[in-house]
Amino acid sequence: MASRREFLKSAALLGIASAAAPAVAQTVGGIASQTPSLSSTAALVLGRAYWLDVMHRIASPVLENLSQRQLKSRMPVEAADPADRRKYTHLEAFGRLMAGIAPWLAATGLDASEIQARKKYLGLAQAALDAATDPKSPDFMNFTRGGQPLVDTAFLAQGILRAPSVLWEPLESRVQKQIVAALKSSRRIRTPTGNNWVMFAAIVEIALHRMGETTIKERLEDCVQHMLGWYKGDGAYGDGEAFHWDYYNSFVIHPMLLDTLMILRDSDPATYDPVYKTELARARRYAEILERLIAPDGTFPSLGRSTTYRFGALQSLAQIALMEELPQRIGPAQVRSAMTAVMRRMIEAPGTFDDKGWLQIGFCGHQPSLGETYISTGSLYLCAAALLPLGLPPTSEFWSGPPAQWTAQRLWSGEALPRDHAIEN
Repeated sequence: MASRREFLKSAALLGIASAAAPAVAQTVGGIASQTPSLSSTAALVLGRAYWLDVMHRIASPVLENLSQRQLKSRMPVEAADPADRRKYTHLEAFGRLMAGIAPWLAATGLDASEIQARKKYLGLAQAALDAATDPKSPDFMNFTRGGQPLVDTAFLAQGILRAPSVLWEPLESRVQKQIVAALKSSRRIRTPTGNNWVMFAAIVEIALHRMGETTIKERLEDCVQHMLGWYKGDGAYGDGEAFHWDYYNSFVIHPMLLDTLMILRDSDPATYDPVYKTELARARRYAEILERLIAPDGTFPSLGRSTTYRFGALQSLAQIALMEELPQRIGPAQVRSAMTAVMRRMIEAPGTFDDKGWLQIGFCGHQPSLGETYISTGSLYLCAAALLPLGLPPTSEFWSGPPAQWTAQRLWSGEALPRDHAIEN
């Protein structure tokens, strides 16, 4: 708790308190809910300031311990089989966290207090990159043994790609070489062919390309083509040939396709610019669907695998907001308001964190029964992917716009809105 107080004090968070206002019962369209009844000022307090506090609560234990090369010795491992998942959980925590907070680490237009907080976290992140990839470090991570390391090498690569100006270019040559060696070593894991894992191989390769390395077509272009071939319509891809009712379009597929295709388009615009534009249209539609799934009370459906990633299920919506590509019918402030309501529901639920600040398995609170056999403490840090809009400056409409009702609130209050409809392929 002392660390959290230090963060809030040093950041000053735009001069306002970050503690969540208590939820009070209210009625939305005749339905009782527990969303807070807030003034405009209070709701803004629960905007960027609240998101920064959430970021701190999630990131601090991982980065502070890893930067000191003590993550493996201090992070608990909650899992169905802790002995097995201990081989993977530390890279999971670090890679997934970096994929979410990287845009903030490179954000511009911040005020002096937030710059100070970001400087602290950037220093921790850069030291953590060294600790995780240095073979002599007690926290050197597993990039090769088993299949799981491909997944989280990919999330780490995605984090670097999302902020190369601070997470790659200024690093000393020694650390850059370590990172390249770590990413290349994940090639020992066979190239995936039948499900969303193709995107893990692809994003590792595109990161290596961004780092000036030669890539492998089978693991980059071929994997992207596999994923594109599984499109099912209306913004959704299958996880392989089959369609699954889960959030893997948001956890993995759209975000990694967009990040990969953006760089392929720069390298070969004639081939990849139309592909990128098609994928962007699909991702925008999927983001719109995610926003419509957020109920008036700030809940969303628990569907399919990996629900313990919590609000990481909203990564695709967060990414489209960060890119300032939201569909015209969805205002940035209403997305901020909706996502803030979801975060409050989940982050404030008793049992979300243990008594030392580590995330615990659950969807809303501590619910170990929801964790699949591949879920462990480190897995849970994919929730950080919802924090991508912190990469936007405070003056952006996403942060500066007045609080707004989101689609479900507007519909259930009786407002007449345009009809929703599918997009064409």
